[in-house]
Amino acid sequence: MMKLGIALSVMLLATVIRAEETANMMTPQSFESEIKLKVGYPYLLSLPEEYQKGADKKWPLLIFLHGSGERGNNLEKLKKHGPPKLISAGHKFEAIVACPQVLPLNVWNPYGVKALVDELKNKYRVDESRMYLTGISMGGFGTWDTVMEYPDLFAAAIPICGGAGVKFVMAESIKHLPVRIFHGEADPAVSVDYSKRIHDALVKVGGHSQLTIYPGVAHDSWTQTYDNPEVWQWLFQQQKPVK
Repeated sequence: MMKLGIALSVMLLATVIRAEETANMMTPQSFESEIKLKVGYPYLLSLPEEYQKGADKKWPLLIFLHGSGERGNNLEKLKKHGPPKLISAGHKFEAIVACPQVLPLNVWNPYGVKALVDELKNKYRVDESRMYLTGISMGGFGTWDTVMEYPDLFAAAIPICGGAGVKFVMAESIKHLPVRIFHGEADPAVSVDYSKRIHDALVKVGGHSQLTIYPGVAHDSWTQTYDNPEVWQWLFQQQKPVK
């Protein structure tokens, strides 16, 4: 009986150890997967005119994150600003352009943005060395949050009139990422200091950051930024090595 009891104890201990190892191995991945499943964004999608002609060609991917005023359940609201506005007016991007929408009372979730990128990579011919992220206001904050969470996902980013908040202390993690920051000097909604703080932090650690401050401009610093062909030329020239 004693031997049987010892054997059962050993089996029980082994079962507990295996359960703990499984839990330790699965919890982080499962937790992130749960978040991704719960944060699914509807989105506008634009494909390049030549997309259907070359079955093997891969294309850059541009993700645009809107501001708080465009939250809701109507994708048409996204056409007020940024790339959706340009595309509606006839602008042709040589890229796959996805413009997701946040539900009312919500803000951008970097796990949800990453889930969208994964979905698009599975559905379309995306050049993973040329994926880009940009956003305005709330979307500018979302851009910073996402690149901080996934520093190796994008080839470049353009956050406009947003900020990284206290995450400026994490500048070291994205010092390799080419970033162009735009902000209005007289912005009453989001202080230009937000952009200055993260830019200065990136410069301090040797990062690739350019800051443009528009003198006298209030919150809308995105219209002239997105209307500038040089900005898009710079963005689509950025490329990162794919592991």
